[in-house]
Amino acid sequence: MGINNRFTIKQDIRFRDLDAMGHVNNATYFTYMEEARKIFFGEILNVTSPEDFPFILASISCNFIKPVQLEEKTLEVDLWITSIGRKSFTFKHAIYRTQDPEWVFATGESVQVFFDHQNHKSIEIPETFKLKIADYVCIKV
Repeated sequence: MGINNRFTIKQDIRFRDLDAMGHVNNATYFTYMEEARKIFFGEILNVTSPEDFPFILASISCNFIKPVQLEEKTLEVDLWITSIGRKSFTFKHAIYRTQDPEWVFATGESVQVFFDHQNHKSIEIPETFKLKIADYVCIKV
C-alpha cells in the first residue's frame, strides 16, 4: 500500500476550537481524529448510527508537532490502518496543512477493539470487515 491509500477528510477550524493562547486546543486534535474515523466508518462500513459500531476505542494518542492557528481555516486529516490483530486494529492519523501535506501539525494512533455490546466482551474481527478495509491497510514488515 502506498500513501495514496490514506482516507482523507477536510476539517474546518472553528473559533470554539481555540484556546486562550489563540491556537487549537490539544483536546480538539482528538476530535479531528474522531471525525475522520466516523466518516471512514460511514463511507467504508455504512455505519450510520452509534449502535452500528461493532467496536470500541481502546486507546488513543497524539503527538503535537506544530500549533494550529485559526488562520489555517481548514486542515486535512488522514487515517490508514497499520495493524490488524485477532480482535483489534490500529489507525494512524496525520493532521496537516491543506495546501502543504508536508506541513504536519500532529500525528496520532488509535486502537479499536471489536466488541459484542450485548454480551459485553471483545470478539474476533470478521473477515468481511478485513475485506472492506483492505484498501487502507499499510503494514510495514
